[in-house]
Amino acid sequence: MKFVAFERTLQGTGASRRLRIAGKVPGIVYGAGEPATIELDHNALFHALKKEAFHSSLLEMELNGETSKVILRDYQMHAWKPIVMHIDFQRVDETTRLHKKVPLHFTNEENSPAVKTDKCTIAHVTTEIEVECLAAQLPEFLTVDLGELVNGQSLHASDLKLPANVKLVNRGRNPVIVVANPPKAEEEIVAPVVAAAPAKGKKGKK
Repeated sequence: MKFVAFERTLQGTGASRRLRIAGKVPGIVYGAGEPATIELDHNALFHALKKEAFHSSLLEMELNGETSKVILRDYQMHAWKPIVMHIDFQRVDETTRLHKKVPLHFTNEENSPAVKTDKCTIAHVTTEIEVECLAAQLPEFLTVDLGELVNGQSLHASDLKLPANVKLVNRGRNPVIVVANPPKAEEEIVAPVVAAAPAKGKKGKK
């Protein structure tokens, strides 16, 4: 994905406020040289942030007529308004080693024995995972094939099939990715038994 950034000369809270009023977003690019303060068109950036690839893949940033590769590192949104307040990028090249979270895409869930035969409910416990790799080898996403999932089975991070030269960053943990929960047993509906009221005896005529 490509985007255009513009050099930002004025800094400070007041300058950033004026940028936002003008429909711009202040930002910074660091790594591989001196940090650069930038500004971006808010509407274009807002729509780009809705795309998964903008968060998890290498981006091409055009700044002052030059193009460099960057990754999104952080961004801040307004507390309640749909407004991007600030954004951070990191410059990278082929030798840059990254720690980056990438999304998980699940496939073949409906064809698994857990769903097709046993009517299980599949819980996606984790939807992204952190990996370590060179910037040039960063996967846009990881595919998790659920075609062999069976009733009651859990898949962990260690079960993922990673591309060559991509390592899992587990930090001593092995989080659950997916769980096949067995269907709940149907409870029998029992009608409440109401005891019959004792018949009242007929009173004789005096």
